[in-house]
Amino acid sequence: MHLLSLKDWKPGQIKDIIEKAIEIKAKPEDYKTAMKDRTLLMIFEKPSLRTRLSFEAGMTKMGGHAIFYSVKDSPLGKKETIHDTAKTSSRYVDIIMARLLKFKDVKDLAKNSDVPVMDALSDENHPCQIICDLMTVQEKKGSLKGLKLCYLGDAENNVTYSLMHGTALMGMHMAIGCPDDKTFMPKKEKIAEAEEIAKATGATLKIHHDAKAAAKDADVVYTDSWMSYHIPAEQMEERKKQLMPFQVSTDVMKVAAKDAVFMNCLPAMRGMEQTADVIDGPQSIVFDQAENRMWAQNSIMLYLLGKLT
Repeated sequence: MHLLSLKDWKPGQIKDIIEKAIEIKAKPEDYKTAMKDRTLLMIFEKPSLRTRLSFEAGMTKMGGHAIFYSVKDSPLGKKETIHDTAKTSSRYVDIIMARLLKFKDVKDLAKNSDVPVMDALSDENHPCQIICDLMTVQEKKGSLKGLKLCYLGDAENNVTYSLMHGTALMGMHMAIGCPDDKTFMPKKEKIAEAEEIAKATGATLKIHHDAKAAAKDADVVYTDSWMSYHIPAEQMEERKKQLMPFQVSTDVMKVAAKDAVFMNCLPAMRGMEQTADVIDGPQSIVFDQAENRMWAQNSIMLYLLGKLT
């Protein structure tokens, strides 16, 4: 079993992982040998502070070992095919996480791997992050079903897509606030995927082109970087101009629910996707969110290895 896209998972699976993650976080000593003699391979084509630290520290806390492998040392699929990389790696390790540019490559890796593969970020998905986010919201709010999550900013990205899948699976209502421009709008097929999931859970998905309309009465206000790794630096000023109306400010937070929380999966730039007073203010839970990457991923790995009991 692999974790590639949340759209292929069931609500009960995510619920079980979240509940176990909360338990692992509360009683880490009970899991200090859960990964004894197990090895995780971490394949990185895109850099990340939180992804490497959370996976490596998480394996260590459970008595396992993690190997960091940068694709810069040997480009994936170039000198050696993805098929051969997957088959060889499966002989050495118990589980693989891959942070790659293309989801197609993650799927090819999983197709040819004899051990579980996790998409730790690709151009279409960020499932580990979103399971962590759902865990964090559940910690703060007590439950997920019926809550409203508002996402503001650039919505044509992996975080938005996995949030759309995740909120739909858990019966949450999602509102997206973004420019009326295909550069920043979710792809139609991704909207269709989320809406199909929502039919069975009672979730809803709405897209607005006004930040306050999207944020109205939201329980969670979420944003992400306006300058992802693949975006050239010379586009910054034009993107800022287009996205500034969707910046999360104190005024935007005021139209959300009184007890709304603010989330950003980091890295964050103060004065860009959110103002400093929001991310550093009392409603911000971004560092709880960052910590929970480790606990959620520990639970995911145990689940994929059949050790979630």
